[in-house]
Amino acid sequence: MIHVGGTNGKGSTCAFLRAMAEAAGLRVHVYTSPHLVRFNERIRIAGELVSDKALGDALEHVERINDGAAITVFEIITAVAFHLFAQTPADLCVLEVGLGGRGDATNVIARPAACAITSISLDHRELLGDTLQLIAAEKAGIMKRNVPVAIGAQPDTVLEVLLEAAARIGAPVRLRDHDWAVTPEAIGFRYADVTGSLTLPTPSLPGAHQLDNAGIAIAALGASGLAITDAAIAAGIAAAEWPARLQRLHGRLVRSLPPGWELWLDGGHNPGAGEVLGAYLTTWHDRPVHLIVGMKDSKDAVGFLRPLLPHARTLWAVAEPGQHSALPVEVIVAASGGVARPGPHVADALAAIAHEPGPGRVLICGTLYLAGEVLKSE
Repeated sequence: MIHVGGTNGKGSTCAFLRAMAEAAGLRVHVYTSPHLVRFNERIRIAGELVSDKALGDALEHVERINDGAAITVFEIITAVAFHLFAQTPADLCVLEVGLGGRGDATNVIARPAACAITSISLDHRELLGDTLQLIAAEKAGIMKRNVPVAIGAQPDTVLEVLLEAAARIGAPVRLRDHDWAVTPEAIGFRYADVTGSLTLPTPSLPGAHQLDNAGIAIAALGASGLAITDAAIAAGIAAAEWPARLQRLHGRLVRSLPPGWELWLDGGHNPGAGEVLGAYLTTWHDRPVHLIVGMKDSKDAVGFLRPLLPHARTLWAVAEPGQHSALPVEVIVAASGGVARPGPHVADALAAIAHEPGPGRVLICGTLYLAGEVLKSE
């Protein structure tokens, strides 16, 4: 097992891990959250999404054994995933933390082969704490004695907490820019560690931040002891798929825009994700950018929007009818300082944007729950 925690980039790192291992011919279980369109997306058994029947049978089995005891939704889903994984042989299980780390249901795994911690930023403060240090301490809770942990780029305050926790627990650290490094090149990037260096293709998932996630995945895979060839690493980095992470859409919705326009989707939803998206939008300087934003009601809308506002020709606030715990449109407008216009739905915003001078790019973002509703429309 490789246990993956962090704030942003967990899912992408899991996608890279799975793609590299499968390119090497290994059978891989994967447990991630949340789902976007179908609940089955959370559980992948030896390369295949769990079937409706297997999922239903496993839910009934776990519910029967639980026998009415108090249990959270995520705990019972995690028990179902572990039960299903135990029924089918595999070479690797990639396990994503649901929330935090120390108290997460996935943290019952006593000894994974390796752990990975991706970028940590402010999120879920109502549960994890109001400071980066408190949140980092929760994320560090997945570390185990004598289990190597791959750590990506972090703020200094976060890194101090993680390294102190690793030293206290006795977890060997594989730290970016100390034990391994990723360096962009004209075509692709270079990964280097104590064993040597690899020239690799550009990651299939767009954005400079994906180099960090890819590097964490390579470091964790190497630390796990699985023998993966250089060719399989390269193939996996180039082939990994993870929806709603700067995903370009080509279906029904883009056809509501004039010819030549582009429509993109991202599930980023916290200030750290806003910084990453803002940096990526600087590469879109060749044409106007229009943002459609819908958020979850517990998120920091001001912090998320702040890095994005300078890059937006127009900004539209939306809340889809089926969107879970949607932040009201008027709250998003207020968080933007009155810049955002009410959609109030994605289709309305796209219809209005279609009258803007173009060609342009449209990015729908703000929460994975909005991303899921958008993908249902595709």
